[in-house]
Order: sequence, then C-alpha cells, then structure tokens
Amino acid sequence: MEGLICSKVPFQAVPSISSRPRSLIPPTQLIVRKRNSLSAFSVRAQMESKEGSATVATSSESVADALKIKEWEVAMFQDEVAASQGIRIRRRPQTGPPLHYVGPFEFRLQNEGNTPRNILEEIVWNKDVEVTQLKERKPLGKLKKELENAPPARDFLGALRAANERTGLPGLIAEVKKASPSRGILREDFDPVEVARSYEKGGAACLSVLTDEKYFKGSFENLEAIRNAGVKCPLLCKEFIVDAWQLYYARTKGADAVLLIAGVLPDLDIKYMIKICKMLGLTALVEVHDEREFDRVLGIDGIKLIGINNRNLETFKVDISNTKKLLEGECGRIVRERGIIMVGESGLFTPDDIAYVQEAGVKAVLVGESIVKQSDPGKGISNLFGKDLN
Repeated sequence: MEGLICSKVPFQAVPSISSRPRSLIPPTQLIVRKRNSLSAFSVRAQMESKEGSATVATSSESVADALKIKEWEVAMFQDEVAASQGIRIRRRPQTGPPLHYVGPFEFRLQNEGNTPRNILEEIVWNKDVEVTQLKERKPLGKLKKELENAPPARDFLGALRAANERTGLPGLIAEVKKASPSRGILREDFDPVEVARSYEKGGAACLSVLTDEKYFKGSFENLEAIRNAGVKCPLLCKEFIVDAWQLYYARTKGADAVLLIAGVLPDLDIKYMIKICKMLGLTALVEVHDEREFDRVLGIDGIKLIGINNRNLETFKVDISNTKKLLEGECGRIVRERGIIMVGESGLFTPDDIAYVQEAGVKAVLVGESIVKQSDPGKGISNLFGKDLN
C-alpha cells in the first residue's frame, strides 16, 4: 500500500483473546452490521452452535442471552481489529457476557475494563450510548426522509481554497465552542448565532460547530440555528462520530462537513463513512495526531482534507511542532503530490503560531479557544492573524 512508505510500522497480528476456536463475524461485515443492532446477529446466534460458540438458543430467554453473547463477542473483535491498527481507544466498556456464559471469561470481574483510560475514551463511550438512544427515537429511514428538506450542502473545501488564495494565509475554520473538558467554560455569554456572525464578519472561511453536549456544552440545535440564521460560511459538524447514522443526522441539521477521528475509527469505518459523505455531499475532515494515524489515512482513497491535531486527545497536551514533524517527511511529499489540503489544529494563539504551521505546509487552520474568548470574536481573528482578513 502506498501509505505504508510514510513510516515503518512493524506488522502486528490481531491478538487472540481465546485459545479455543470461536465463531466471529468477518470485519467486512462490521461496517454495515453495527454492534448495537441485535437483530443483525439473530440468525447467527441461533445457527452457530460449533464448539466454542454461544449456547444454542432453545427458548426466548436463551435467544436473548445468545444475542447478548454474540454482540459482546463482536464488540471484542472490533477492539482487536482497532488495536492491530494502533488505535488505543476502546469503543465500549469491556463488560463480560451474561453470568451463565460458560467459557474462558466465566471468572471475569464485573468491573474489569469498565473504567475509561482517558478523557477521549470516556467521551467515545458516552457517545456510543447517546447515539444508540437517538437511533431508537429517530431510525435511519426517518432521517433519510428528512434529508429531502435539508438545505443544500455547500463547498467546504472550495471555501478554504478560495480564502487561502485570496489572502495568502491559511483559510480559517473558526470554532463555535462554549466549553471544553480541558479548559472548562470558554465564554459565559455564549450565543452561537452571534458568535458565528462575528466570525463571518471577521473573515472566517468556514465555521466549526461543536455539537457534543455533555463535554463541550454544544448541540445540534446550535448547528441548525446557525444554518437557519443565514450565515453563509460552510459549517463543519464537530462531533465524535462513532456511527454512520450521525452523518445523516448532521446533514439534516445543515452540516456541510463532518469530522472523522482516526484515533477512534478503524480504516474500514473511515472508508465506509467517506463513501456515505460523498453520497450526502458532505466534506470529510479526517483528523490525525501521530505518524501511524497519518500513514493509515494516506492509505485510504478519496481523502481530500486532513487535519493534524497538535493536541494529544488522550493526554490533552499540546505541541504545535507536531504539525511540522508530520509534514516534513515522506507523508508531506505524498500530501503535496495529491493536492490534499492540510489543516492545523489546536495550540494556535498568535500570528507567529499561524506562520509556523503555514511554513510547515498547512493551507487551513481550525481555531476556537483563542478567538471565542475575545469580547469581539471577529476582532480576535485579526489579532490571531496579525491583519484584517477582509
């Protein structure tokens, strides 16, 4: 694969969590059969009675138990696949199967693996539960009907290119954000529409709207309100995407682009979601924060916009030299050769910071904290770039 020339990552086989044979759903099916859909496994749960598999269902109660076991086994397999790609974020708490399950995990402690190892893992676990509940209230079929009334998608990528060519500076994706887990409340008098209008007046090319409620005090209502208010800047739905359903939901709320985090999503999920984005007219901003993630993403066809996050989402430490480090080698050459637009993210507070990442090779920047905290966010943009972008 072409992307493998960026870094020399040793091959790591998918680890086995059991020494005895076990029947698992192939990874190619995981992208369309998400783990929270018990019905997807009903046939397999009843038919697969090979040695090492779940107990054969003989009653309604045992059918339900068999389905839970299958769902749990598939979730374990998903994490194994993710780990083989260097992804350290587990997609759900590793609780054991039903108590009467007979197998190598019958003595598993109930709380083992139930504690998030970092803030990103905690956010992802919470998001998984949240999305499951939303899907029950608004199934995909209903969302697809709502797409008929969604406003047309705007050219997010084109807006960034145009801003870069017009100003000679990185196109700005200004972030509408009230709070963050690391900094707390950033703006007490937070009016998402007024902040968005101020950004647009200040010369922002695009806007990023936080939609996570629990950790960032955002909402999809904010995204929808900004779109309906007549703001012309294309909108990025800044969400922790764990399910393709969220892409449809974001589009119905007026999103023009979505964020896909390589530190959370395995390759197959990213490939699948990019196809859906193209179908919906959404631009995918795929975010990386280390060399291995960058290498993986460059091995996926169809990616036109990549963000380098200078904040380690596991530790929340920020180092803007991360952008330069990732772009000065072979990966940077591939990016330039393919015409991929690079976005610098996090830790950008001064004109010197902007100049540093621009020299490293970015054509756009995503900035929130340093401008949203200003009394006039639009003027904060001028201070950030050292000039009026208009």
